[in-house]
Amino acid sequence: MKKYQCSVCGYVYDPVVGDPDSGIAPGTSFEDIPEDWVCPTCSVGKEDFEPVD
Repeated sequence: MKKYQCSVCGYVYDPVVGDPDSGIAPGTSFEDIPEDWVCPTCSVGKEDFEPVD
């Protein structure tokens, strides 16, 4: 599963870790996160994230 980085603040969503504070369980791929999820650091939407290697 790919990691995705916020283009605004640099936060990296790691699917191995998830985002437990926002109710996203470890092992959840970025594609499976609800569309209304926002960056936990700067609150922008999924559309502002880019895949990283």
